[in-house]
Amino acid sequence: MGNHEYTEELARLRAAIDEADAIVVGAGAGLSTAAGLIYSGERFERLFPDFIERYGIRDMYSGGFYPFETFEEYWAWWSRHIWCNRYEPAPKDTYAKLMRLVGDKEYFVITTNVDHQFQKAGVDKERLFYTQGDYGLWQCSEPCHDSTYDNYETVRAMVQCQRDMRVPSELVPACPVCGKPMTMNLRADDTFVEDAGWHAAAECYHVFLDAHETGRVLYLELGVGGNTPVIIKYPFWRRVYDNPQAVYACLNFGEAVTPPQIDARSILIDADIDAVLDDLLALP
Repeated sequence: MGNHEYTEELARLRAAIDEADAIVVGAGAGLSTAAGLIYSGERFERLFPDFIERYGIRDMYSGGFYPFETFEEYWAWWSRHIWCNRYEPAPKDTYAKLMRLVGDKEYFVITTNVDHQFQKAGVDKERLFYTQGDYGLWQCSEPCHDSTYDNYETVRAMVQCQRDMRVPSELVPACPVCGKPMTMNLRADDTFVEDAGWHAAAECYHVFLDAHETGRVLYLELGVGGNTPVIIKYPFWRRVYDNPQAVYACLNFGEAVTPPQIDARSILIDADIDAVLDDLLALP
């Protein structure tokens, strides 16, 4: 987008944030990419050179589906993946910038991201719905029950102790109830566990939406692509359409779009989200 158009949209967005009675933040993978949590290229090659050489894995996303022959190899991959994307700090403070912009407003966050970055930025769990899981949680692969388990201590040990792309067999996690292998609490199929925390977050989200069906509500969408539009994008469009005072804002590098029915109340910024947040914070 041109400089003049960018400046105008930026000013509109800052005004919409300042004037909003409530803000619903919807975040997708593009926000974490903007924060430097990049799954390919230099970062991937630096963190996974051995897996690239032996298995021919081309990026972190596809590596999560690689058919490793042993659990020791599987957890060597996943522990390293979890550690660099969940427990280590993100390369940029993009999430903290976002919260400096909206944290003093009446807000709620819904995200398809699983890297815990909103929690790290200080978002209270009563204001956050992480719909697709969390890298920091494990579940039974069956699943035989609907609980999840914090994995920090075991993942740290796996990262420290892995050799030749294998973790020690004694670190391979098993379900404490049925003894079957544990797996990631990530929504990939119908075995995804929606635990008590997930249901509580879903309820908080719908209570917030119901409380703000009218009035000056900003639906702020950041880095949401086309893979799962029914979770954030389409519901945001519908709610803006139904509320004449609502505004839709889409920050997405290469994918900033809106339907014609709400075009007049849409703010579209096709640019790097981290840079946009810098520019928003710099406005008087």
